[in-house]
Parts: sequence; C-alpha cells; structure tokens
Amino acid sequence: MEFVTQALIERFDRLSKVKAADFVINESRIGFYLNGEKLLSVMSVPSDQDAHIAGFLLSEGVIENPSAIKSIRVSDDGLSVYIDANVDESARKNLFKEKTLTSGCCVGVTGNVEDKIAREFLAADYKVAIGVLLDAAQLFAQKTPLFEQTGCVHRAALVLESGETFSAEDIGRHNAIDKAIGRARLNGLDVSRSFLMTTGRLSMEMTMKCVMHRVPIVISKAAVTLQGIRSALEYGVTLGGFARNGRINFYAHSGRIIV
Repeated sequence: MEFVTQALIERFDRLSKVKAADFVINESRIGFYLNGEKLLSVMSVPSDQDAHIAGFLLSEGVIENPSAIKSIRVSDDGLSVYIDANVDESARKNLFKEKTLTSGCCVGVTGNVEDKIAREFLAADYKVAIGVLLDAAQLFAQKTPLFEQTGCVHRAALVLESGETFSAEDIGRHNAIDKAIGRARLNGLDVSRSFLMTTGRLSMEMTMKCVMHRVPIVISKAAVTLQGIRSALEYGVTLGGFARNGRINFYAHSGRIIV
C-alpha cells in the first residue's frame, strides 16, 4: 500500500496562484482485533501494524509482556490486525470504562494512566554521555523521504545501549512511539537500557508510555508540558526537550546524563 498520494493543488501568494502537484499522506483506518473481537480503530499510516498493536497494548498494560502474545496477523489489505494473547481483563475493560482525552492524536485516549500505567519508579542506573545524545539528535533531525514528500509525519527512534535502533513514522506521535518500541519488544529485546527520541511534544501520556515500557530516557526536538515534567519527576523518567542546534534542555532526572 502506498503511503503517499499525489494531489492537485492551487498555490496562492499575495499576487497570484498557480496549479501544481503535491504529495499528501495516505492514512488509513486500522482495525485492532484482540482475541477475535474488535478492540478499536486507529487512524494510522499502514506500516508496522504488528509492532503498533503490540506496543499499544503493552503500554496500556493490557498485555503484561511480549511472552503473553500467542500470534499476530496483519490482513492482506493491511487494514486489520489480529492479535491473540493472554490479557489482563481489568486493564482491557478499563480502556473503555473511563477514557482520558489526551493532547495527542489518532489514538488520542488512554484508559489506564492512573492505575496500570503508573506502577513503580524507574530506578534504572543506565547513563548516557551527552555527546551520544547530541549525535543521535543530529542524525534524528535529518528528514526522511516520507517527511520530504508530505511534511505530515511524526517520527520516533528507540536507541538501545548496543546502538541498535528501531525507527517508525506515523501521522500520530503516539503511534510512532508504539511502533518503534513495539518492534524492539517483539524482537525480545531489553529496552530498559535505551533512550527514545521523538518529534512530538512530551506530554504526560508520552512520558507514561516510557514508564510502562521501562524506557528510562526520552528526548524530543519539540517542547515538553508541565504535566509531562511532573509525571517524569514522579516516575523516574529522564525528560529532555528542544533537542536541536547542539543542545538539549533537561527537565527531570538529568543525573543519567554524563557530561
């Protein structure tokens, strides 16, 4: 399935208009099916659907760990994802019992922020040199072909201690993070000694994804919010924002950063 579509546009300035061709992102409604039942639909770029559903369910505590997953299948048209797994039924029901409207997009709701998602303080002793983070941020800032064509995707990259990197793009910043971390966890890798980079702002629900996956450091080229800082301080996440132009602002638990 193509991720971009060519569209005819009219480009205006103060004195004229011209007709031109441009590229737009081709998002789709993806159905998530859990143990044979429709769970929800998300607006997403139809790529890495297996990692997306795994990352989302793990971040919400519906699935405790990757070993609980029995199988994942993506339909031939890419618009449905079927996962069979041992689940925490209370967490699954809580997704729809009391949703919290997030400041994000596409999935946009979380049902488990106050219970499952905030279970324990991240006390990881993992530390990273600032030079490593700055080099990663510089590389991360490079535009991808999909962004060059559309200007309409967020990106996330999970960098393990070994240097192995898992990247994903999507119209939703939540989706991109779920895909990147989900791919690493589906591969059976330990993400507790890693850092996450994202293009989206770091609000509370973004920080909480790191708590659930036990990723100790998250950095964005964009801003952070007050609730993002508060949740990072409370649950032990090293939070960095405005990672650009050779600098990063840290708002919580900067002790993991080696200068």
